[in-house]
Amino acid sequence: MKKYDILIIGSGLAGVSTALELSKNYKIALVTKKKLEDSNSYLAQGGINVLKDKSDRRTFIEDTLKAGHYKNNLQAVEKMVDMSQAAINFLLDLGVEFTKKNGDFDYAREGGHSIARGLHIDDEIGKGILDVLYKRLRERANIEIFEDTPIVDLIVNKGKCYGARSLDKIFISTNVVLATGGLGGLFDRSTNFPHICGDGYAMAIKNGVKLKDISYIQFHPTSLYEEGAERQFLISESARGEGALLLNHKKERFTDEMKPRDIVAKAILREMKKEKVDFEYLSMKPLGEDKIPKRFPMIFKELKDRQIDARYENIPVVPCQHYTMGGIECDIKGRTNIEGLFAVGEAGNVGIHGSNRLACNSLLECVVFGRLLADYLNENKLEDRKIDFQINAGKIDKEKDRVIIFERIREDERAKANSN
Repeated sequence: MKKYDILIIGSGLAGVSTALELSKNYKIALVTKKKLEDSNSYLAQGGINVLKDKSDRRTFIEDTLKAGHYKNNLQAVEKMVDMSQAAINFLLDLGVEFTKKNGDFDYAREGGHSIARGLHIDDEIGKGILDVLYKRLRERANIEIFEDTPIVDLIVNKGKCYGARSLDKIFISTNVVLATGGLGGLFDRSTNFPHICGDGYAMAIKNGVKLKDISYIQFHPTSLYEEGAERQFLISESARGEGALLLNHKKERFTDEMKPRDIVAKAILREMKKEKVDFEYLSMKPLGEDKIPKRFPMIFKELKDRQIDARYENIPVVPCQHYTMGGIECDIKGRTNIEGLFAVGEAGNVGIHGSNRLACNSLLECVVFGRLLADYLNENKLEDRKIDFQINAGKIDKEKDRVIIFERIREDERAKANSN
């Protein structure tokens, strides 16, 4: 058994932001299923939102609420917006460098936004942020990192959390943070890493942890259409923010590209059904052949590697699973209904996104609420508790986990249908 003040499960931006904000006096374990970089946060392309100035506050909040169909938690949205500048300063202080234009931050606009408010690092915002934060993480003597260590279950007894276990290790902690991400790996087609498949949700369900709105699952409008891919390649929404157009097979526009994601995804699916085809097209050609490789170097290269030249050819795209708005029910400080168990990022549901996430709010949520959780633990860390019960050492049935997640999704769908 290994004992820690804080146990963080997951190595995406939420878990890492929490770890770096925690007191250096704490003994912390950060455990991840594969390598640190194998998180969905690392794949993020578009940007991270920030409140540009006070005049944008009401609009930023309204854009978030409107995209979420007003099913958001207003208090949580306001907290995120009001703390967004501090979140960006936190990243800057750690050494993150955002793309600039003429000496100032270059803000990108994506679907559902009234103005451009997304900071970016070319078209690899996740990699750009996390490469820096992983370096800082490894510099912290009080943080022990466990890679290639899948957590298979929580240690919960009588409404209290005592830690978690992997196949061959037991981690004892009375302060456990679930930052395990979403459930994209359960879908045949997703922009997520296949190994990120709802582990946190399955452990939560089996241990009596409350979930909320787990049926709110987002499909991104523009993943690259390709057969046999282990993970669907995303074409960033910021491409449309820069002027890329959606076209049908007659090379005609059929929707407003800058609407929120769920609206655009549904428009593409309707057009596909109307034309009886498996995909529609995204044209980046309106950006100009010089701007495309300069503004979107990673996307341009990835497409070139697949024999698609975005400067001269239209890109076949199709909606596919991308993000989970619902998750483990938690408050602004990350607390769940189980004492000593916390949730943050996509694993949790503090109510930011409602039924549809606004572009570039996911990374901001990770930093804002990861830091809020850490600040809470810095003042309210639970002390060690004696384990006077037998820790379950049973094997985990991953197919059974998959079944119970989808059962809970269907239950949530039925409950919502009945309430309407």
